Amino acid sequence: MLLRREAGERTRQILRRASPPGGAALHRGYFAATLAAAALFASLFAVVIWQSPRPRLIWNASASVPVGLYRIDARTPALGDLIAIIPPPTVADWLDRRDYLPLGTPLLKHVAATPGARVCRWGAKISIDGRHAAFARAADRRGRALPRWRGCRTLRHGELFLLNAASDSLDSRYFGPLPVSGLLGPARPILTRSAPGSSLRWRSHGLSRSFHPKKDYISC
Repeated sequence: MLLRREAGERTRQILRRASPPGGAALHRGYFAATLAAAALFASLFAVVIWQSPRPRLIWNASASVPVGLYRIDARTPALGDLIAIIPPPTVADWLDRRDYLPLGTPLLKHVAATPGARVCRWGAKISIDGRHAAFARAADRRGRALPRWRGCRTLRHGELFLLNAASDSLDSRYFGPLPVSGLLGPARPILTRSAPGSSLRWRSHGLSRSFHPKKDYISC
């Protein structure tokens, strides 16, 4: 009953705040379906909303990328793209045991390096082709040790190195490269927040290429 009340309140908030950009006309059925999906899954972490045969809409509630609704494209991702990817079983099991991410839930991460790139981790420093990319922490916010890998490797065909700009992102700085076998596709923002606590906004262009390595990245 509580969940229903929360979902109802979430629906009212979205109906009050969401509006198409620039007054652009939208197909009413699509608009209503999108709002309903957003309201239904707003309290969850990252949920597949529509799949036929692969997921096409995902609601993300993780702060590592803007909260909101994303569409999954069928095209091949490019360097810098935000993608949805199902982690391999060993990573997925670990994320689930730690209560970071439920089993079967996709990650939303940016493609920081593609096959042929050389990625390294020495201590807390992550580099890509000799350039600093990120820092890694030894433990999460609850003091639990985070995975470590050491050394350098060249990404092989079928591997991607994933990093987000958010300081609390769990990504390849801990897991290493991930296989493309779990790739769902590039994720385009449709209805997202630009900052925590801000209103949901329609995104007219829907492109998400925002990973730029900086020296102050600290992940947990």
